[in-house]
Amino acid sequence: MAADRARALDLLPVSRENAERLDRFVALLLKWQPAQNLVSAATLPNVWTRHIADSLQLAAHLPPGARVVADLGSGAGFPGLVLAIALAEREGARVHLVESNQRKAAFLREAARVTGAPATVHAARIEAALPEIAGPVDVVTARALAPLPDLIALAYPLLKTGAIGLFLKGQDVERELTEISKSWTLQTASAPSLTEAGGCILRVDRAEPLVPRGSSRTQP
Repeated sequence: MAADRARALDLLPVSRENAERLDRFVALLLKWQPAQNLVSAATLPNVWTRHIADSLQLAAHLPPGARVVADLGSGAGFPGLVLAIALAEREGARVHLVESNQRKAAFLREAARVTGAPATVHAARIEAALPEIAGPVDVVTARALAPLPDLIALAYPLLKTGAIGLFLKGQDVERELTEISKSWTLQTASAPSLTEAGGCILRVDRAEPLVPRGSSRTQP
């Protein structure tokens, strides 16, 4: 695992303090993993490149001055808890981790405590949690949560109030973009993933439903 850690931090360098925070996070993950099955066991030998670096690459795509992030379906903290660590030295930073699984939410609370990351855990479904987030959100994130049409629908309450979306997507992103064009108008840009061949970071700057949400088409 030491070699995997070195590869991850060579690819995405962080400060000494944040490297120590990431070390504490990984140690906690490995401690809880046998009982909680937080991530696929097959990914553990490469946890640094597969999970930490994959999440950490989003930090470079945050808009200048962004401080408040909402991470949907945070799971074991990817990407949200890793982003909270990346933002730990930014004044006023706060990452809202939305995770309905109570055991994973408990892990996230402990991870935020031991790392000192500026994270708040919302142990509720996304639809219920978003109204609890006070104040504006700069960025909404997600990783392996849902196909793009479902993901945009979940994130829309934040996107429509000015947040941008940063979503880690896999090789099917072009098919998902084609599918979503039937029901949404999106303004997007993408950058190749540094950790997954064929994957990308999809940025969503604007999303509008082709039929206003809550209305229905009138019949001729």
